[in-house]
Amino acid sequence: MNKSEARDRIQKLKAKIKDLNYKYFVLDQSEVEESVRDSLKRELIDLEQQFPEFISPDSPTQRVGSVLSGKFEKIKHNTPKKSLADVFIAEEIMEWKDRVVKLSSEDLEFVCELKLDGLNITIQYENGVFLRALTRGNGISGENVTHSVKTINSIPLMLNKSVDLEISGEVFLPKKYFAELNKTQAAQGLPLYANPRNTAAGSIRQLDPSVAASRKLDMFFYNIDKSNMPEHVNSQCGLLEELQELGLKVEKHYKICKSIEEVVQFCEYWTEHRKDLPYDIDGVVVKVNDLRQQKRMGYTAKAPRYAIAYKFPAQQVSSQILEVKFQVGRTGAITPVANMTPTLVDGSTVARATLHNEDEINRKDIRIGDSVIIQKAGDIIPEVVEVLTDMRTGKEEKVKFPKNCPVCDHEISRREGESAYYCNNKICPAINKESISHFVSRKGFDIDGLGQKVVEQLIEEGLIEDPADLFHLSKESFLQLNLFKEKRSENLIKSIEKAKKIALERFLFALGIRYLGEQGSYDFAKFLIHKLSKSDFNIQDLISITGNLDIEEIVNLDGIGEKMANTLYTWFNSESNIKYLQKLSDAGVILLIDSLKLAGNLAGKSFVFTGTLSNMTRSQAKNFIKQNSGKVSSSISKETDYVVAGNSPGSKLKKAQALGIQILDEEAFKKLL
Repeated sequence: MNKSEARDRIQKLKAKIKDLNYKYFVLDQSEVEESVRDSLKRELIDLEQQFPEFISPDSPTQRVGSVLSGKFEKIKHNTPKKSLADVFIAEEIMEWKDRVVKLSSEDLEFVCELKLDGLNITIQYENGVFLRALTRGNGISGENVTHSVKTINSIPLMLNKSVDLEISGEVFLPKKYFAELNKTQAAQGLPLYANPRNTAAGSIRQLDPSVAASRKLDMFFYNIDKSNMPEHVNSQCGLLEELQELGLKVEKHYKICKSIEEVVQFCEYWTEHRKDLPYDIDGVVVKVNDLRQQKRMGYTAKAPRYAIAYKFPAQQVSSQILEVKFQVGRTGAITPVANMTPTLVDGSTVARATLHNEDEINRKDIRIGDSVIIQKAGDIIPEVVEVLTDMRTGKEEKVKFPKNCPVCDHEISRREGESAYYCNNKICPAINKESISHFVSRKGFDIDGLGQKVVEQLIEEGLIEDPADLFHLSKESFLQLNLFKEKRSENLIKSIEKAKKIALERFLFALGIRYLGEQGSYDFAKFLIHKLSKSDFNIQDLISITGNLDIEEIVNLDGIGEKMANTLYTWFNSESNIKYLQKLSDAGVILLIDSLKLAGNLAGKSFVFTGTLSNMTRSQAKNFIKQNSGKVSSSISKETDYVVAGNSPGSKLKKAQALGIQILDEEAFKKLL
């Protein structure tokens, strides 16, 4: 990016962030996820660091807090309010620790506190009596919202000590009351509120205090102004204890950590368990515990050096589309994929997003050069959710869909009733490559060491034409490839030989039949073995049974819809596919059905997990239940049969106890299986 481009991009980012900040902080409106605002600001910070000559006093990176709404009296804080520097991954926590270690000659310990997703409020007490409440505002002055904050029952109007203090905390709306509020809105035919944070902020900024009084707001406190800190308080942990002695509520899941590794573990734990809390949190605040050390570390122009805010992995962030490429999948579908500026989303850095198809591109008016909001869903690459059209410069280009396959140059066409285009060349190299890669993938034959690049080399060298050819390769075959030596070749041959024994459901998945996913493969496999009264099952049996199936019989199977049934019927009645199955049989592929034969002893039983299991992953435990015909749910209800409680269980355990649901520890769960 040259200087001219950087200047223009910085101007666009500043304007967009200012607009979003005004809507969020002043109007209490969430036009986008907070993580999108964070990523836009992060991009602005990076650009300003690269091009400092374009930093201006009005940049959103140069001030703390937000503009004032103009509705209320403005009052100065006793001391300016600083924002915390944000970090997003474990490595950035480690980097912060390395910086603060250099600022202290003593050993450090840390305090981790859950970061409430609410409205920051400062309350001033005089002789222990509630005097006034202020919003953070622009960090220097805040709005006087005493009339509303005073209605919150958890805030004492008189402290347990007669002291002059300025204290800060977070006003929030518990999830339970937010749900009740929206239920009332729906019953009255009124618009629903967007989220608890905005609803809490909007309640506080109402001129009529009865609105806040009716909303069942709550508040946790976490800071005492340093200028009037009680002399006996010498640590952040001691500060939290002092707040409680004064009669103020604090969030009680805070923890003293002796090492930065403990800090990372705390952040990772609450990343997984934040939904178990009765209120929303959006991260973890990490502080050096010793207040003397905090004082020596001091502040930058914008933030304290002794503290950071770890933000949970974002599901939605902003990025910019640099170019659009077209990929060919194993079914021949042509998928447009955007190459973007690398962006951190959901804990990992991504540089690509799917645009799905031509209709989706036109519907969202996606153009090359656009700033967009992307989100990650499951294991797939991110997708573009929305275009930030107000950040366009006029240089953006429309996406042109190809007329021919980008790999083999064969004509492409759109099938009736579908939005995707397909390559019509059955021997298209891209289709073949993707089919083989799917065949050897973890959920298929799981051949260790046989990645996509190796598959490409094998095809280019003419060593394989279809997946069945893999089982006829020798050590010498691999020695012909780049970067392959004796040991690597031997290991790969062993992996291929080991993969010949495969569970029937994984074999079906590996075939790459359209619409047949992981669950459908399992359901179809279970049906097939019950059709054959034998203790074993081989590929010849599969050919025999599927060749005599009635399509109506397949449609009526649990979990198999009409589309999938038609595809299965067509696939297994294709002469070329039968030859392919025979080729796999001749190669020595053996089908295993023990797990399917044993399935059923948990039929109809519903399980919920809470806490961390020691000897298996939660994914493994869920698979065991599914293989035994049980069900796994994310929430507890009267229909739940068992709650499996691991280490550090959440609020689900108390709910299970209250409902009288049987609770299993890990050992009891293993015995049940």
